[in-house]
Amino acid sequence: MKSTILSRRDLDFLLYEWLDVEKLTTLDRFGEHSRDTFDGVLDLCEQLATRYFAPHNKLSDANEPSFDGQAVTLIPEVKEAWDAFAAADLIAMGMDAELGGAQLPATVAQAAFAWISAANVSTSGYLMLTIANANLLARFGTPEQIEQFVKPMLAGRFSGTMALSETQAGSSLADITTRAEPQADGSYRLFGSKMWISGAEHEMTENIVNLVLAKIPGGPAGTKGISLFIVPKFLADGTRNGVAISGLNHKMGQRGITNTVLNFDDAVGYLVGEPHRGIVYMFHMMNEARLGVGMGAVALGYTGYLKSLEYARERPQGRPLGVKDPSTPQVPIIEHADVKRMLLAQKAYVEGGLALALYCAKLVDTGEQAVLDILTPIAKSWPSQWCLEANNLAIQVHGGYGYTREYDVEQHYRDNRLNPIHEAPTVSRAWTCWDAR
Repeated sequence: MKSTILSRRDLDFLLYEWLDVEKLTTLDRFGEHSRDTFDGVLDLCEQLATRYFAPHNKLSDANEPSFDGQAVTLIPEVKEAWDAFAAADLIAMGMDAELGGAQLPATVAQAAFAWISAANVSTSGYLMLTIANANLLARFGTPEQIEQFVKPMLAGRFSGTMALSETQAGSSLADITTRAEPQADGSYRLFGSKMWISGAEHEMTENIVNLVLAKIPGGPAGTKGISLFIVPKFLADGTRNGVAISGLNHKMGQRGITNTVLNFDDAVGYLVGEPHRGIVYMFHMMNEARLGVGMGAVALGYTGYLKSLEYARERPQGRPLGVKDPSTPQVPIIEHADVKRMLLAQKAYVEGGLALALYCAKLVDTGEQAVLDILTPIAKSWPSQWCLEANNLAIQVHGGYGYTREYDVEQHYRDNRLNPIHEAPTVSRAWTCWDAR
């Protein structure tokens, strides 16, 4: 039976027949790999998606995280999926070998992770943020920070977040007010509050590594005065740091991942890189997250398309145009012209979005940064708009059933509705494209 999570045939076509990812193995970084290892990772992620992630997608939507004033509770299936992914050493699949990573091409890693996102975008969000967090610290952190924070994240013992937005600032980071006071021992104490922080509180991992943007007093105004800090939930001696949530945000979709108001009250933080260069460093994670958001939008659109295609093939209703005899059997709705139109539109949106996302991933592998910088806002915003429209059409194909919770497509729409908003709204991406002229 064909999967309705993603199409392996379409992935193989894009990877091997269009992007020719096997040629990447001629590069030193990927020289230990072959099509066999690429296929093995794709197979493994499909199996994990099917066994551990997809089964609790609706359950985590119906039973969102709860906060009793002390601790956040998740359904146990979320941790089971996290543990299975971590046990397969997939958190580090794209990381350097010296960090314990598999050094897979980003193109293959993105394609493999798409299975996880399509199966359960909420649970996959914990993983996506952790991987992006670890990538940033691996590039800009000190050896001590890599040892203390990156390696436990890659092992699945710690998870990661990024804390940028504030209630009064939103996407305008120049207006953040969280401050970091320098201490004699070289650390900092952070004071302030962050909003819309996904994955920032739970009991699933031993520690949570928050990457926080804050301003050191006396620094330049605006974004040039922003620095980046590691603010862990627990300090090295096991004591709780001065970082806590005041509550959970209750969302329209992606309900399975925590989203919090995160408060810092004399919280110990460790500077990443140099002072006042936080935006430069954070854009490394933000751009990775934007590519991930684009792929997540594609994945949700794709699984919705496959489910509506299956439904259209199986649902009998009506008769061909011109057939008036009510005694003739009904035909599957896929035979009706307007249903075909909606299915073909979905197919165009999701296959085009998948091609764009994987093409951008290959630019990462080949080091074509100038082209990638231009395409990153497009790779985030275009799928976020048009793969959401694919989800809208998937509901329409289902008719009244698509509007009920008994079918998956209404949840896919709600989950995907976030993607035009987070990691900078679509209009902000348009400004970025305009500024890049």
